[in-house]
Amino acid sequence: MDRRTFLEAGVVAFSAAGLASGANERVRVAICGLRGRGGDHLHNYSQLKGVEIAALCDIDQTILTRRLAQMEKMGLPKPTTYTDVRKLLEDKSIDAVSIATPNHWHSLIAIWSCQSGKDVYVEKPCSHNLWEGKQLVKAAQRYNRVVQHGTQTRSAGAVREAVAKMKEGLIGETYMARGLCYKWRDTIGRTPVSPVPGGVNYDLWTGPAPLHDFTKNRFHYNWHWFWDYGNGDLGNQGTHQIDVARWGMGLGYPTKVSAMGGHFMFDDDQQTPNDLNCSFEFAHADGKPRMITFEVRHWITNHEAEVGTPALGTQEEKRQAGSKLGPSAGAHNTVGNIFYGSNGYLSTGDEDAATYRVWSGPDQEPQKPVQNGGAELHHFQNFIDCVKSRNHADLHAPIEEGHISCAMMHLANASYRLGRTLNFNPETQEVIGDDEANRLLREEARGYRQPFIIPENI
Repeated sequence: MDRRTFLEAGVVAFSAAGLASGANERVRVAICGLRGRGGDHLHNYSQLKGVEIAALCDIDQTILTRRLAQMEKMGLPKPTTYTDVRKLLEDKSIDAVSIATPNHWHSLIAIWSCQSGKDVYVEKPCSHNLWEGKQLVKAAQRYNRVVQHGTQTRSAGAVREAVAKMKEGLIGETYMARGLCYKWRDTIGRTPVSPVPGGVNYDLWTGPAPLHDFTKNRFHYNWHWFWDYGNGDLGNQGTHQIDVARWGMGLGYPTKVSAMGGHFMFDDDQQTPNDLNCSFEFAHADGKPRMITFEVRHWITNHEAEVGTPALGTQEEKRQAGSKLGPSAGAHNTVGNIFYGSNGYLSTGDEDAATYRVWSGPDQEPQKPVQNGGAELHHFQNFIDCVKSRNHADLHAPIEEGHISCAMMHLANASYRLGRTLNFNPETQEVIGDDEANRLLREEARGYRQPFIIPENI
């Protein structure tokens, strides 16, 4: 019996029995990828009632040991540990898999998890290329899994309120949104080939990507800046703000995408751009086109519409959420959204901010900032609530929505890399008349390593 047949046989039995035994009172969660964002997953799940962190999975034994010690100190039950996610997925007692690995693993683990009858929380971006996301949506629907996308701003009280108010006409007819990702990023320098650190399974870390000689820059965190694993800051931080812009405008897929920029200032190993300007055009039922713009800046810059200032998050909050440059640099980040309407404009902060602000009328009269709760814990709670209820409609960030926002990011990166505007067909999810772009959006040129293959037929 091959792996696909084995997993499908398991999901049939699982579906017939309903949610795993006892999960209506307790959801047994496995966390995959533990070093950075995975630590946040652990922290959040540990605060939720009716949740047991039943398993941990990471390719680095040092990280596994550290997280086990952390859970013991927190007084949590000792979880089962895995290095290979495929072994984890054979555990029928696991109800949900929470994915915080590098981007190039997100869709594959999520699809395998759906096939093995497990619900999924997958970090942003849900895919490393557009086609992967399309396949993940198919898997979630075919296997009737609850799949939450890690765009936690959709659970932020202030942003949810702002979106609702805009739909009621708070700033009139909203014609354009702007996403900002001005995040201080210092040079990563250059690192030579070096031995794989002890306790690290580098073959498993590489997974579906091409296998390169190990360098420190291709490993912890800096993998974001290499095309084989990451999607640049547009995919790293920017996915949140692209998603909010599209959500606030009530839009689906774009019809035209153009992006230009470059890797400015630093001479280092980074492949992805650190300055990028993106434009997205959308058709609308009323016949009037809509537009979203998005910008990545990596160094010294201004704030816009008070995004990044104390009015939209305190300086201390910005330091905590901030950059790799030290305790003061985070205060210089400008991460958020601006919405423009016929009767004013509105700005929101990043996923950690709990504020939005409005300027009304032609004189741009500032209104009192609105404060309304945070996002992080609420997003995980929303996922667990839906795992228990099986009500997919209650998800704040269903995978179908996450995929559309990630598709925008992939299209913009492809436009930048190819140096041309892309015309997109939302029905087929393909670029019109551009085979090279479609190959890039499916990574056919790069290929996948056996046996880490995204299923063709789902």
